Amino acid sequence: MRTGERESAVQVPRALLFAVVLIAACTSTVATTGPARPAPAPGTRPHFAQCDSKSDSAWVGCELASMTLRDKAAQMVWPQIFGDYVSADAPQWRKITGWITQQHVGGIIMSVGSPLEIAAKLNALQRMSDLPLLVGGDLEFGAGYRARGGYFLPNGIDLGGAVLFPPEMAIGATRDTMFAYEQGRITAKEGRAIGFQIDFSPILDVNNNPANPVISTRSFGEEPALVAQMGAAFIRGVQEHGMIATGKHFPGHGDTGTNSHLALPVVRVSRARLDSVELVPFNAAVKAGVGAIMTFHGSMPALDSSGAPGTLSHNVLTSLLRDEMHFRGLVVSDAMDMRAVLDAYGAVNASQMAVAAGADVLLQPQDVAQTIDAVVAGVAAGKYPEARLDASVRRILAAKARVGLRTERLVDLDRAREIVGDSADAAIARAAADRSITLVRNSAHQLPLVRLNKSARILSITYAHRADLGAGVTFDAELRRVFPALRPEYVDADNERPDFFHLFAIADSADVILVSSYVAHSSTATTVDVPRSFVDFIEELNKRKEHPVVIAFGNPYFLQQIPDVGAYVVAWGGFPVSQGAAARAVLGTIPMAGKLPITIPGP
Repeated sequence: MRTGERESAVQVPRALLFAVVLIAACTSTVATTGPARPAPAPGTRPHFAQCDSKSDSAWVGCELASMTLRDKAAQMVWPQIFGDYVSADAPQWRKITGWITQQHVGGIIMSVGSPLEIAAKLNALQRMSDLPLLVGGDLEFGAGYRARGGYFLPNGIDLGGAVLFPPEMAIGATRDTMFAYEQGRITAKEGRAIGFQIDFSPILDVNNNPANPVISTRSFGEEPALVAQMGAAFIRGVQEHGMIATGKHFPGHGDTGTNSHLALPVVRVSRARLDSVELVPFNAAVKAGVGAIMTFHGSMPALDSSGAPGTLSHNVLTSLLRDEMHFRGLVVSDAMDMRAVLDAYGAVNASQMAVAAGADVLLQPQDVAQTIDAVVAGVAAGKYPEARLDASVRRILAAKARVGLRTERLVDLDRAREIVGDSADAAIARAAADRSITLVRNSAHQLPLVRLNKSARILSITYAHRADLGAGVTFDAELRRVFPALRPEYVDADNERPDFFHLFAIADSADVILVSSYVAHSSTATTVDVPRSFVDFIEELNKRKEHPVVIAFGNPYFLQQIPDVGAYVVAWGGFPVSQGAAARAVLGTIPMAGKLPITIPGP
C-alpha cells in the first residue's frame, strides 16, 4: 500500500539540505490531555451529547441512528495526512481541518513525521472532530517506519524516533515467531502512545515471485505456512496490546511482477493453487482474530471472471472473505489513488464498486468530497442500499469503541517520550536483525573478516539511490571501529554513467572489497533489478580476481544477476538496525544464523 513516500525514503537529492525538526512542545491550542468530547466545531453535528452515557453497543446504535446518509458515507472515507509541522493559517492545515469539520470523515491515515509532531497533530484533529477519528498507518516494520525525525544535512544527524525493526522477510529468516510477536507488541505500544489505533500490517502476501517490485522483503517469505505462523504471531502481539492489526493484501499480492501503484496486476492461477498458497496466511489471520483486512488492487480470474480487482469484486470481498472465510472485521481498501483502480475504472466508479463489493473503508482517495458524494450517489442510483453503508459504519464505530476512543481520544505528549524509542524495545529489534543475517555463499571462505589485522585496507562500496540518505552510514561506522583504514565509496544508482574506472583503481590496492546494494522495492519501481552497468562492474571485479563480498541490503534476489560472485550475504533491509547487524556479522562478532525464507533461482 502507498502512503506518501511509502516503502522508500522521501525523494530528495542527496546534496539537498533536508531537515525535519522534532517538535518537543506544543502551543496552548493543542492540549496533551483533555475531555473525550471536544467542543462543537463549525459544521459538526450538534447531537453528540445524547450518546455520551451509553454502553459501547448502545453508543454505536445511537450514533448511527443520528447520522445523515452523507455522514455515513463520510465515516467510510479516510484521507491521508503527513506528520509534518504546518502553521494554523497554512493552506494544508485548512484543507485537513476542512475534512474533519466540514466533511466529517471517519478516520485518517497518517504518513511520516516525528513522533511528537504526529501526536500533537492527531490530538488537534481529534479535538475538533465531533466523533473520534480512527487513525491508521503503515507501521509495517514498527512505529519507526513512519514516526521518525529523519536526517539533518549536511551533518548527517539522525533525529531519531520510534523503534524500527528489520523488514518482515528478515523476521521470516529468523524462523522465530517470538520476534514477530514482539514486533507487534512494540508497534502497538508505541503506536498507541502517539495516536494510532490501527496498524496496516502485517503483510500476509506470499512472495513467491522473485520479480515482484513492490512486495519483496515486505513479506515474511515464500512459504505459506511460515507466512501464516509469523503473521498470526504478529497479529497477537498487536491486538493483545491495544491496537487493531490489518492483514494485507487480500487475497494475495505476492505472485506478480506488476506494481499495483502503477498498473493492474493479474494473477492467473487456479482456485486450488490460491487455496494452497495465497489464502493460507489469510485463513490463519482470520482464525487468529485479525481486526481488519486490506484489499488487493489486482485481478484473480479464478475468483472473479470479470477481471475486476479484488478491491472492487463482490466475489472476493463478500462471497469469499465474508461468507466463506467468516471474517467479521473491517475491510479496508488499498489506497484508492493507485493506478490499478483509477486507470480502468475512474475515481467515482471505483469508489462505488468498492462499496458494492463490501469494502468498509475507502482509503486515501484523490478527492475526499468527491468520494463521499460518490458513495451517497451510489445509494440513489440503486447500486447498493443504505443498509450496505449502515453495516460498514456500524463496524467502524464498533472498532472505535473497542480501542477506547469513545472514552478517551487524546494522547499524553509528556508520557509519549517515556514510551517511544525505549532502549529495551530497541534491543529486541536489534536482536531480530542480528538473527536475520543470512550467509548464502562463501566459496572462498572470505567471511568473517576475523583473519585480518586492524590495518587491513577495506574498500566499502555503497550502491544506493541518492534519496537514501542513510545508506551505508551505520554499516561503515560499525566496520571502522575495527578497521580504521576503511575507505567508503558511494555510487549513485540514479546516475546512468557512474565512474567505475575510479573504483577499479582503488580496488587494486584493497585487501577486501565489500559491495553493498540498497536498491529495493518501492511504490514507483517497475523492477528490483539493478542496471546492467552495475552488474558489469561486479563481474569485472570477479574477472580481475578481486573477489568482492556482496551484501544485499535491498533486493535479496540480487544474486540472480551476479551468479558468479563468491561471497553473498543477505541483510534484508537498509535500515540502521540491519546495517549494524550486517557489519557485526561480516566482522564475526555475531554468527550468520538466518535461514533463507525464499528460493533464489539459479542462472
